[in-house]
Amino acid sequence: MKAINIVKYVFTIIGIGMLVGAFFAFQSTNSFLQNATETQGVVIQMLESRSSSSSDNSITYKPVVEFTDKNGEQFQFTSTVSSNPPSYSVNEKVDVIYNPDAPNKAKIKGFFSLWGLSTILGGMGLVFALIGFGIIISGIKKKKMHNHLKLHGTKVETDFQNVTLNTSIAVNGKNPFVVVSQWLNPKTSELHIFTSDNIWFDPTDFIKTEKINVLIDRDNPKKYVVDLSFLPKVAE
Repeated sequence: MKAINIVKYVFTIIGIGMLVGAFFAFQSTNSFLQNATETQGVVIQMLESRSSSSSDNSITYKPVVEFTDKNGEQFQFTSTVSSNPPSYSVNEKVDVIYNPDAPNKAKIKGFFSLWGLSTILGGMGLVFALIGFGIIISGIKKKKMHNHLKLHGTKVETDFQNVTLNTSIAVNGKNPFVVVSQWLNPKTSELHIFTSDNIWFDPTDFIKTEKINVLIDRDNPKKYVVDLSFLPKVAE
């Protein structure tokens, strides 16, 4: 289905984009620290920050910090990091890092204040990229196995069992159908259950036979492809 093909590329692109963003955020913080000076400041206010989501009215708190630079001039800044419960309290002393050439762009000396953005972007980007690449690589391996079995696989005639929904996958609220058949291996007397690839229409009315051909790897019947070439193709 086109939707799944779109999803894998969207996840991959979003993941790569986030990883690039994480890299630049890391570089920005690293560059800031190389030119920064450390001093001590004090929290003078906890600023309320309300979620912009209409369905979420949660409130978080950002510390407003005041500090004096090496020239004796006072500056104030609001941390970009908010939390609930508040991470700081009014009149609490905090370590401050600032660039002498731009004291108004100061940060609280803390892991999340400095590296929070790159950490979040990097973590989320890695997850999205792994999912996207995982789907792509899985599809490539599956296609390669199918092509190999179509050329070198052993054809076995299996007994058609039923058509059922694959509830582990849903696209736009719809589950794909799969064809299920079984085959008793005469050499091992083991019963093998075969499940077809996902089908995005109900194939029940098009299955007029009690036998379904399956191509298997004779050395490993767990590698197989159910032959559904008799089903009509969905118009683009």
